[in-house]
Amino acid sequence: MSQLIQNFAPAQQTIALNDFVSQYGTALLDAVRIQNPPIYDGQARPSRDAIMDALLRKPFAAQRNVVHAVSTLLVDANEPAAIINAEMGTGKTMMAIAAAAIMDAEGFQRTLVISPPHLVYKWRREIKQTVPNARVWILNGSDTLRKLIMLRAMRERPNVPEFFILGRVRMRMGFHWKASFATRRTMYRDDLGAVHYTRYAACPQCGEMLTHRLTDGTDIPLSVEVANVELNRDQSACTKCRSPLWTLTRKGRPQRSRREIVQEALQQLPTIGEKTAERLISSFGEEMLSGMLADNIYEFINLMDEQGNLVFSDRQAARMERAMATTEFSFGQGDYQATEFIKRYLPQGYFGLLVIDEGHEYKNEGSAQGQAMGVLARKCKKTLLLTGTLMGGYADDLFYLLWRLNPRAMIDDGYRINARGTLGTASMSFMRDHGVLKDVFKETLGESHRTAKGRKAEVARTSKGAGFGPKGIMRYVLPITVFLKLSDIGGNVLPLYREIFEEVEMTEEHEAAFNSLSGKLTAELRAALAKGDPTLLGVVLQVLLAWPDCCFRDERVCHPRSGHMLAFQKALFSDNELMPKEQALLELCKREKAAGRRVLAYSVYTGTRDTTARLKVQLEAAGLRVAVLRASVEAVKREDWVADQVDRGIDVLITNPELVKTGLDLLEFPTIAFLQSGFNVYTLQQAARRSWRIGQTEEVRVYFFGYAKSAQMQCLELMAKKIAVSQSTSGDMPDSGLDVLNQNDDSIEVALAKRLVA
Repeated sequence: MSQLIQNFAPAQQTIALNDFVSQYGTALLDAVRIQNPPIYDGQARPSRDAIMDALLRKPFAAQRNVVHAVSTLLVDANEPAAIINAEMGTGKTMMAIAAAAIMDAEGFQRTLVISPPHLVYKWRREIKQTVPNARVWILNGSDTLRKLIMLRAMRERPNVPEFFILGRVRMRMGFHWKASFATRRTMYRDDLGAVHYTRYAACPQCGEMLTHRLTDGTDIPLSVEVANVELNRDQSACTKCRSPLWTLTRKGRPQRSRREIVQEALQQLPTIGEKTAERLISSFGEEMLSGMLADNIYEFINLMDEQGNLVFSDRQAARMERAMATTEFSFGQGDYQATEFIKRYLPQGYFGLLVIDEGHEYKNEGSAQGQAMGVLARKCKKTLLLTGTLMGGYADDLFYLLWRLNPRAMIDDGYRINARGTLGTASMSFMRDHGVLKDVFKETLGESHRTAKGRKAEVARTSKGAGFGPKGIMRYVLPITVFLKLSDIGGNVLPLYREIFEEVEMTEEHEAAFNSLSGKLTAELRAALAKGDPTLLGVVLQVLLAWPDCCFRDERVCHPRSGHMLAFQKALFSDNELMPKEQALLELCKREKAAGRRVLAYSVYTGTRDTTARLKVQLEAAGLRVAVLRASVEAVKREDWVADQVDRGIDVLITNPELVKTGLDLLEFPTIAFLQSGFNVYTLQQAARRSWRIGQTEEVRVYFFGYAKSAQMQCLELMAKKIAVSQSTSGDMPDSGLDVLNQNDDSIEVALAKRLVA
């Protein structure tokens, strides 16, 4: 490596990083291989290939290599965790299932999957379609506690691959409880000889009278009235036999019979009404039907009567199968935090492999689901994390993930829990070592000596910047991460993918009004910031980004605290008058329809400044069939809802990218149009690849629209820069080393604000 540096041409002072890697890449790669020999060298074990060959769905060659690499890392190298950082649409679910099948054969029985709640049944469907004879348990309903209690009794080695799918919301959901104690009635006489009866609380197991300690140290019996208050504050136990003095309860819902629960569940399915549900229960019984709905939906769909005839027609079966893939049926009573039960009552290593889907969702420090994920990772023998966007731009995005995946390695590197029991100090140290921290110094002039004045500088505040250094990538990411891009799959599996940016010119009136509004608001923002008041920052940014797309309504901007009006701009466009960007979208949709292609249009303004209803009216007026996916459609039902709209023959689907960023395969929409980008790198990258996935046969084109000479252009530029930083942990090389560190950038909002007031 030193010889390579010496041979570098001294006359050339600067060189783009891509050019440097192209010119000296071979020597660099040889040096890296010598210093860090690969764990998987491409030589696959025949036994593991045989397992993948026996699957019902076979992985592609690139997917197979990823599975081999992960298996080698976890089994042969005995690492506690691995990461599959694969681009959206590469089949992370498929690769994880194949890896779990190999891990099962290697002795790591029982795979626990943490899934987004709306993908729980998709996971079950794909496991059943991939692993022969797989047994799948769903831990996502109110019967989760009942199933976990059953698991505690199942200690024998499973004879088939077992998968347990836990929704991430259910994973951290708490349980309801109430005080539980027996009552003992005692009699005493007062000074006048009158008889009185008093009820006291006692342990329901041993009968010991419960007592309450006074301030002077005296113990007195605990009355029932006081017990209902004291024992409902905290869960407590009997001091004599240690039996719990509380019990689980189902809060806010009356107890119902099993027949009523099953009848209600049946009526959630298409083609089944009240009379049909009653007839099915009368014919087959609630016990049999509830078992089918909870654990074997295909058996229910193929239900036969006494004569051996199918109960449901082919049309009914097709509709029910699609609906049941995204519908949760649970017939238990009571809730319990699944993570707490697994931690307390299942033995260490009961689950051989933990698979964490959408792993980047667990990066936050204090989130309940992040902490629950860490608990499960420590209870399982091995952990496999799946993500398409491992890093969002900041080093601490990775810190908490790495700490939860392999705390021992982080502790060995000095990142330990502090005296207050938190990781805040360790996170800051990690940022200083591998990320970007910006210290803002305050300099004061004071009397530091008897005869001369001195200057004193002190850190006024510290803020984080985007970036993750190469040393951190080499130390923490590369050793445990397998990368895969859609382009790596090859073999004509995927069509072309293109991103097209279209700068849209505003009309003269449009531009003049924007400049006027921008001038007023930035002047107000500068004045507020000069006084140390950042209150207006969010308001001004939102208005300047949104107004060019929302100027069909009057815009009144008021101070968030005082209510004082800062600016007013009258609406420029009527309901039936197209704005320039709307005209550009309409022309795109017409072109694509003529070519037989559907369009997926994203708009981030679906609340107060709703643009989706206006777009729907305008596109339909031009002869297009349009549907709008709103948040009111439950996440678990969105896949089925979109399929219904496609069957109806729509040309355009309009939605907020947040609603479809995970889990949905929108192959029917090869053209995607972003009317706005938003600030979230994860969302943008996920939403842009909704249709460029395995199974797509048409070229995928993604359009980004932005108004020229507006804040939208600056926002798009900053988003592109953040994506370049995030891709430095995904195997992509930015154009320059400074792009890796991105030292001048804060969050996109702050960076954009700095440009506006510059």
